[in-house]
Amino acid sequence: MVSERLFHRRALWSLRLICLLALLVAGRAFAADTAPGPGPTMRFVIVRSNAPGCEPICPEWISAEGSIEAGTPALFKRMLKTLGGRSLPIVVDSPGGNVEAALALGRLIRKNMLDIAIGKTVFSGCRPDADGCHDRNKIGAPYLGDIVDYGAMCNSACPLMFAGGVRRVVGEWAFLGVHQITTTYIRTKLQYRTTYRIVGGKKKVLNTRIVSRKDAGSYKTYEMSKAVEKRLAAYLDEMGIDQGVLETMKSTPASEIHQIALGDMLTMKLVTSMDAADLLTAAGLCRSDRLAANCLEIPGKKPDGLTTAAKPAPLPAEPEGVQRDEDMRFVVVRGGNPLRNPDCPEWISAEGAITPQTPQKLRQLLATLGDRRLPVVISSKGGDLLGALAAGRLVREKKLDVAVGRTDFVGCDPGEWNCLAKEGALCRVEHRCGSGVRFGLCAHACRRGETACRSPCAA
Repeated sequence: MVSERLFHRRALWSLRLICLLALLVAGRAFAADTAPGPGPTMRFVIVRSNAPGCEPICPEWISAEGSIEAGTPALFKRMLKTLGGRSLPIVVDSPGGNVEAALALGRLIRKNMLDIAIGKTVFSGCRPDADGCHDRNKIGAPYLGDIVDYGAMCNSACPLMFAGGVRRVVGEWAFLGVHQITTTYIRTKLQYRTTYRIVGGKKKVLNTRIVSRKDAGSYKTYEMSKAVEKRLAAYLDEMGIDQGVLETMKSTPASEIHQIALGDMLTMKLVTSMDAADLLTAAGLCRSDRLAANCLEIPGKKPDGLTTAAKPAPLPAEPEGVQRDEDMRFVVVRGGNPLRNPDCPEWISAEGAITPQTPQKLRQLLATLGDRRLPVVISSKGGDLLGALAAGRLVREKKLDVAVGRTDFVGCDPGEWNCLAKEGALCRVEHRCGSGVRFGLCAHACRRGETACRSPCAA
């Protein structure tokens, strides 16, 4: 009897029961959009300015374009490691995406003391999405391009990333918009196995292991919870941004986008100035007297990618009066006449097709003039409507005069890489109005005391 009782007791101690249970679990994803954002995932590439004449010292920046997803901060960290401590501004164009990732990106940007601007990178030649071009970053060769703010955006979760910049700028034709956060709750049916033994008449759990997962649907809420609101308020305060941004987010339905006006951005401290992206990327930042942190010298490199061993191809001759079909070029020009009058006028020659980049190029040139106001002599077949509107607003803002005419350059064409300006302007030119060449423009203008005059002109 005793042995039999011991046998049963041992049997109870060693008994293991296996049960299968089903549990319905509700998980929450904190994101502006839990599904992948519209368009491709954000990619980061180093871009070098292809502005005429900037080589061998040109500005560089990080182009960040695409939707923000959970893995985007890791990609950005990888990009920062390739810079070796260099501080490059970020030019972003994004429809938004994952809020958690946007917060992480903003903190990474602030930690590395980087500036940020909203803009599109217009690549020249090799593009990141082209075959054979996607590995340029890996070999340390930057892409070439220019910046435009026309049509660029930073919406939804992107402004949270944007808030991390030390200097934050948005051009007048770029968009920054916010809306209410969408929180998605995901239901998952978990089936798990629990193994336990009976000890003294009580169950003792040995282990629990999930054996299957099944999607059980999801639902969304379009109101910000108190916990989320508190987190975002703390983040904006950390970045020095006014809480008005958060209030605008809360008051805008998730199905809409509230585009914040540039003046309101300044009031909310979302931008640090009323400048555009060229504040961070203009070729003028790399002058020898003031070299910005994002300027990089490539010894022996000449404009348009020519090396010291290469020779520029000769420009084909053009018939008299033929307008070249190229992007509009802005050049400061100084008048010349046979009498060698030292008091020659200057003007801005604007020739070529109007593109979305045209306002940016004009703004860059005007920045080099300081407070001087030169008239604009324009010859163009037309082009992009919004680009023309932006350029027109800039001309009116700077209170510049405009005339229709063509500038005939004597000696060298400013499009040639070795045609350098003297004393800030190209001399020995003729100003053509209609079919006549007026050499007397210089003396006539200076007699009237116009601000376009400057003395002396180098012979």
